[in-house]
Amino acid sequence: MSTTIDIRDLSARFEEALAVAAAGEEVLVTDGTVPRARLIPCGSPSPRVPGLHTGAIQPSGDFDAPLPDDFWAGRP
Repeated sequence: MSTTIDIRDLSARFEEALAVAAAGEEVLVTDGTVPRARLIPCGSPSPRVPGLHTGAIQPSGDFDAPLPDDFWAGRP
């Protein structure tokens, strides 16, 4: 099921549009009879998986070494 809201009425009915989308339905935003956008509910984010790309990033050996004075002075 889809709810249709004209773009000229969207600002007055924005809370309604969000409630409809949050309930799992689609909101179609039109400009007269021309469809312009769809407001759909967001899916739940998938859980993060630790260790998925182990070893993909290797820091350099001096990663935590102090920065040179030229860096702090703003010189190239």
